[in-house]
Amino acid sequence: MSVRDMLEIYFVAGTQDVPRGQLLSVLEDALQSGVTCYQFREKALTEAAEIEVLAKLCQEICQKYGVPFFVNDDVELALKIGADGIHVGQDDMAILDVIGKCAGKMKIGLSVNTLAQAEVAATYAELDYIGVGPIFATTSKLDAKPTTGLRLIRDIREAGIGLPIVAIGGISQNDVESIRDAGAEGVAVISEITKSGNIPQTIASFR
Repeated sequence: MSVRDMLEIYFVAGTQDVPRGQLLSVLEDALQSGVTCYQFREKALTEAAEIEVLAKLCQEICQKYGVPFFVNDDVELALKIGADGIHVGQDDMAILDVIGKCAGKMKIGLSVNTLAQAEVAATYAELDYIGVGPIFATTSKLDAKPTTGLRLIRDIREAGIGLPIVAIGGISQNDVESIRDAGAEGVAVISEITKSGNIPQTIASFR
């Protein structure tokens, strides 16, 4: 699967988004229904051993469906369990350190919130994609940066930056067409899937 295909419907979730006993079944539903990538983003659990066990269970389900498994922020965990990728934000481990530890072992994604950050990201050949946003207001991140709207995606493309883009932040099924038209390859989704009463139907409408 190419990076561009992988980003089409990029599901992000942890136990802060879904009650712990339901995360694995929600993930399996989402994978069966056609999500193209999953990012394990765990902000509720605090015990490293507990987080690792849950991450491995999520990873096994992703492997069953042949869908890339990414870890958010935790480089050591990603390396330890052999994740397919790592995604970091601007305030996490310095991207050069992430590249130093992970390049050649897994795919690397970086969040950007400004054109200047995207221009810096474009200088690193080791980056596989950038996450751009939050496009719209979101309740899934307590520390979310200012919203960018679709303008930032257009600005990045107009600046000649060709890195694959996954848009994130408050995205609903009705936004997909305009996000793709702006120049993004795909959308990252949390609550539209985790709060869905019908995951197959939700993902079908995203596709």
